[in-house]
Amino acid sequence: MEKIRVGILFGGRSSEHAISCISANSIINVIDRDKYEVVPIGITTDNFWAVFEDKNPFLTLSKGELPEVTQTGIQTNKPVTFSKFPPNELMSLDVIFPVLHGPYGEDGTIQGLIDLHAIAFVGSGVLASAIGMDKTTSKALLKSAGFPVGDFVTILDAQWKNDKQNILKEIEKLGLPVFVKPARAGSSLGIQKIKESSQIESAIEQARVHDKRIIVEASIENAREIECAVITGEEKKQSRASLPAEIIVKKDHEFYDFEAKYMDDSAELVVPAQLDKKIQADLQLLATRVFDYFNCEGLARVDFFLTKDNEIIVNEINTMPGFTSISMFPRMWEASGLKYHELVDYLIQEALNRPIGLH
Repeated sequence: MEKIRVGILFGGRSSEHAISCISANSIINVIDRDKYEVVPIGITTDNFWAVFEDKNPFLTLSKGELPEVTQTGIQTNKPVTFSKFPPNELMSLDVIFPVLHGPYGEDGTIQGLIDLHAIAFVGSGVLASAIGMDKTTSKALLKSAGFPVGDFVTILDAQWKNDKQNILKEIEKLGLPVFVKPARAGSSLGIQKIKESSQIESAIEQARVHDKRIIVEASIENAREIECAVITGEEKKQSRASLPAEIIVKKDHEFYDFEAKYMDDSAELVVPAQLDKKIQADLQLLATRVFDYFNCEGLARVDFFLTKDNEIIVNEINTMPGFTSISMFPRMWEASGLKYHELVDYLIQEALNRPIGLH
């Protein structure tokens, strides 16, 4: 029986390039070679593409060092030919797993490219991916639909250049502390928690290095950070939620920032979260409702705050969450009875069974 050719797309132009490489490495190392022919496709930060040799393990990862796709190869893989254009091998693939995080990968751009080539792929389509990537748009849509979201202010590039003082006045109404975030970045890059109004303008300028569109959110103090993984279900394609998990950040970090996520041991990941059964059920239902509202497909992770009064507030949705073997998304599914290699296979099969293009 002919094997299914699955392309693993990783790296990319965003600031989450290294996390994408680590996620891809984890996926490549568990795919069943009796069932699939694996084609690793890397993209450099300056947008050069190349096909790599399939090997297991794919990367040699060193603690404290972040991998990168470069034109001299990636870690222990032999050098390959790079091109400014997607490789010809793309057209021979049966399905693509675009393990790309952040802009130019998780935001609908790659999804549109794959759609144009009429190839099946894991994850949401163009619109859901674009909405999920843009915190300003997703929050506005969630709020308009009646979902519980925190207070926020959106700052567009032209507004900041031409109406800075009025924007700062709007931010003052949120109170302190606030979180200043790039609207279309991930992995907590460029995010700052601000406790003094004198620091807000500087924080916005620093966030603008990552994205000219900014969101400023009122901090929900003393809230628990809860996450829930969602996949497209088998029965009637209804979405299905995992057991939720909790992130507990240690005192030396103000919040779950990049270092706490990837570089040190300053966050405790509790899987599954210790929750009242009703609250757990409410979180799972709300996660699937957010997933369905944005017409997501394949997979997503929905992040929440749970206040001290047990009020559930939607923080954001990630349409291609971190996918390393120790990332929250696969860990939540493992706690729910779906092992990592089974999850990878499930998502590839779901993509193959889904109609290609608009549906």
